Amino acid sequence: MRRLKRDPLERAFLRGYQYGVHGKSRDLCPLTNPNARQAWINGWREGRGDQWDGFTGTAGIHRLNQLHAV
Repeated sequence: MRRLKRDPLERAFLRGYQYGVHGKSRDLCPLTNPNARQAWINGWREGRGDQWDGFTGTAGIHRLNQLHAV
Protein backbone atom coordinates (compact mmCIF):
# COMPACT_ATOMS: atom_id res chain seq x y z
CA MET A 1 0.00 0.00 0.00
CA ARG A 2 1.38 3.38 -0.99
CA ARG A 3 1.69 6.09 1.56
CA LEU A 4 0.44 9.51 0.54
CA LYS A 5 2.95 12.30 0.87
CA ARG A 6 2.01 15.38 2.79
CA ASP A 7 1.61 18.71 1.11
CA PRO A 8 5.07 20.36 0.82
CA LEU A 9 3.76 23.64 2.25
CA GLU A 10 2.31 21.81 5.24
CA ARG A 11 5.63 20.06 5.80
CA ALA A 12 7.46 23.40 5.57
CA PHE A 13 5.06 24.96 8.09
CA LEU A 14 5.50 22.08 10.55
CA ARG A 15 9.29 22.15 10.21
CA GLY A 16 9.32 25.93 10.78
CA TYR A 17 7.04 25.46 13.78
CA GLN A 18 9.50 22.99 15.28
CA TYR A 19 12.37 25.43 14.80
CA GLY A 20 10.36 28.26 16.37
CA VAL A 21 9.13 26.34 19.39
CA HIS A 22 12.72 25.25 20.12
CA GLY A 23 13.88 28.89 20.03
CA LYS A 24 16.01 28.62 16.91
CA SER A 25 16.68 31.58 14.67
CA ARG A 26 14.52 32.43 11.66
CA ASP A 27 17.75 32.80 9.67
CA LEU A 28 18.16 29.01 9.72
CA CYS A 29 15.38 28.54 7.15
CA PRO A 30 16.81 26.09 4.58
CA LEU A 31 14.19 26.71 1.88
CA THR A 32 14.63 28.82 -1.25
CA ASN A 33 11.23 28.40 -2.93
CA PRO A 34 9.31 31.60 -2.03
CA ASN A 35 6.02 29.84 -1.23
CA ALA A 36 7.63 27.12 0.87
CA ARG A 37 9.86 29.68 2.60
CA GLN A 38 6.82 31.77 3.53
CA ALA A 39 5.04 28.68 4.91
CA TRP A 40 8.19 27.86 6.93
CA ILE A 41 8.38 31.40 8.33
CA ASN A 42 4.66 31.34 9.20
CA GLY A 43 5.23 28.09 11.09
CA TRP A 44 8.29 29.58 12.79
CA ARG A 45 6.25 32.59 13.96
CA GLU A 46 3.52 30.32 15.29
CA GLY A 47 6.13 28.22 17.08
CA ARG A 48 7.83 31.25 18.63
CA GLY A 49 4.48 32.51 19.86
CA ASP A 50 3.73 29.14 21.40
CA GLN A 51 7.17 29.05 23.02
CA TRP A 52 6.55 32.47 24.57
CA ASP A 53 3.13 31.27 25.76
CA GLY A 54 4.70 28.26 27.44
CA PHE A 55 3.63 25.52 25.01
CA THR A 56 6.80 23.47 25.33
CA GLY A 57 7.28 19.83 26.25
CA THR A 58 4.05 17.85 26.45
CA ALA A 59 1.86 20.92 25.86
CA GLY A 60 3.82 21.67 22.69
CA ILE A 61 3.26 18.16 21.38
CA HIS A 62 -0.48 18.53 21.85
CA ARG A 63 -0.40 21.93 20.15
CA LEU A 64 1.56 20.50 17.19
CA ASN A 65 -1.01 17.71 16.85
CA GLN A 66 -3.79 20.30 16.74
CA LEU A 67 -1.99 22.26 14.02
CA HIS A 68 -1.39 19.10 12.03
CA ALA A 69 -5.05 18.03 12.26
CA VAL A 70 -6.30 21.29 10.71
